[in-house]
Amino acid sequence: WDLSSLKFVFSSGVMWSAENKAGILRHCNQVTIIDSLGSSEAVGMASSTTSADAKSDTAHFKLSDNTRVLTEDGREVVPGSGERGRVAIKGYTPVGYYKDEEKSAKTFMMINGVRYSIPGDWAEVELDGTVKLLGRGSQCINTGGEKVYPEEVEETLKRHADVEDVAVVGIPHERFGESIVALVQPRTGSTPQVDDLIGHTKESLAAYKAPRSILFVESVNRAPNGKLDYRALKDLALSRLS
Repeated sequence: WDLSSLKFVFSSGVMWSAENKAGILRHCNQVTIIDSLGSSEAVGMASSTTSADAKSDTAHFKLSDNTRVLTEDGREVVPGSGERGRVAIKGYTPVGYYKDEEKSAKTFMMINGVRYSIPGDWAEVELDGTVKLLGRGSQCINTGGEKVYPEEVEETLKRHADVEDVAVVGIPHERFGESIVALVQPRTGSTPQVDDLIGHTKESLAAYKAPRSILFVESVNRAPNGKLDYRALKDLALSRLS
């Protein structure tokens, strides 16, 4: 078998971590893994290539020629500044959503005379021009004046040996505005401990990004395309913690 010419195509709503890609390459080191960042509203915004000779970090992408990271007031994010912005693509973009002018106006915008498609993905731009994807703004958790993107916390928790899958949501909190809750699907045969999981998160992320509550669930119920129903998961967290 000559695997060097094979292509593996996965369509998924989740990010592949650097560890997962390294695991694939250990078993099949001739292949090249290409992650593509985009959506039906914005095809081909950015990509990431991983091979046995070229590693890539989790959620780091190289922008396409037509893609920019723009602040809410329309400025391009300066590489290495630590500033956050929304990933936007120009060029051939859809005319809008069918019979939904309000949503169309929020997604397809004219900025400095250029029409962009901006689905809502937030990112930081590294000094070398690559982007670190943070997550969808619609899922962002505001806790104690800080913004926390669920995907970042999820990817960290999934690196724990006792965790099979995880979803992170924000629920109302009287003091902090929102409180971070992790719904954890344990790995078969494992019994993860709450304090251990919270400590594991703080080893990689700022303390304010660690969950204040952890709920163990049989499954996080990903859809066939890999996406999470954050609204249903938030309702589940509220019912379990009320």
